[in-house]
Amino acid sequence: MEQFYDQLFEKNDYRTAPLKPAEYENCSFKNCDLLEADLSGFRFIDCHFSNCNLSLAKFRKTAFQDVKFKDCKMLGLRFEHCDPFNLSLGFDTCQLNHSSFFRLKLKKTHFKNCQLHESDFTDCDLSGALLENCDLARSTFENTNLEKADLRSAYNYVIDPELNRIKKAQFSLQGIPGLLIKYDITIE
Repeated sequence: MEQFYDQLFEKNDYRTAPLKPAEYENCSFKNCDLLEADLSGFRFIDCHFSNCNLSLAKFRKTAFQDVKFKDCKMLGLRFEHCDPFNLSLGFDTCQLNHSSFFRLKLKKTHFKNCQLHESDFTDCDLSGALLENCDLARSTFENTNLEKADLRSAYNYVIDPELNRIKKAQFSLQGIPGLLIKYDITIE
């Protein structure tokens, strides 16, 4: 497999000329269009993606080790298909609607200012994760480990404490309805 180190990939449209299958280490991708790209088997280590469109990309056995995404459009992604070995991701101001994190170990992962509408966190380990100012409208939390997670500034979530592990998780007073909605009670 070819290897790329310390390179900048900027303003590339990979819909017409696909990104070369390789290992990318300490590389930056800026303003790149990876819409529907097949990144299966690729390895990204210590890489940064900013202002990129990765919507509907394929991640079968893709390795993401200490990879950061900022201001990216990432709709409909199936992160559960990634290589789980040393999986480490960070998201800042990203659109992650309709994405799936099913059964992933995302301990201490940071999601900041992200839109996560209708995303799936079923069986996911988010222990110690930070979901700062994230919109979780219609996202699924079932058998999710949220122990010690910080959701104080997250909003629009519905999390059933009986179906998820929430010991020592942090929530704001405004988020309490999202924890009690199944009881059909009024909180004023």
